[in-house]
Amino acid sequence: QVHLVESGGGLVQAGGSLRLSCAASGSIFKIYDMGWYRQASGKQRELVAALISGGSTNIADSAQGRFTISRDNAKNTVYLQMNSLKPEDTSVYYCNMRVHTGVGYVEVWGQGTLVTVSS
Repeated sequence: QVHLVESGGGLVQAGGSLRLSCAASGSIFKIYDMGWYRQASGKQRELVAALISGGSTNIADSAQGRFTISRDNAKNTVYLQMNSLKPEDTSVYYCNMRVHTGVGYVEVWGQGTLVTVSS
């Protein structure tokens, strides 16, 4: 099994910054795609940013210029640096990874971390 543990959420004022981390552990042979999604109350989960194994990066229009996604392969960790936060960024943020366990591929989700941006 593969487990993801997120950290870094919290309460911040508008214009502030937060850095989310998500570390994977367990039966990991190789991690391919890594991404961050968010789900605001009453809304569907949406992609924020993703690192695709081929080397490309997807970032939502709402996050362009403010959020940066990065990974540390040695630590099996993905980060989301969020700057210039806005109240509309308030959501539960989930990390997602596509992992090869040595036996097969699995898609794994973290438990979510709450980000609250006050105006």
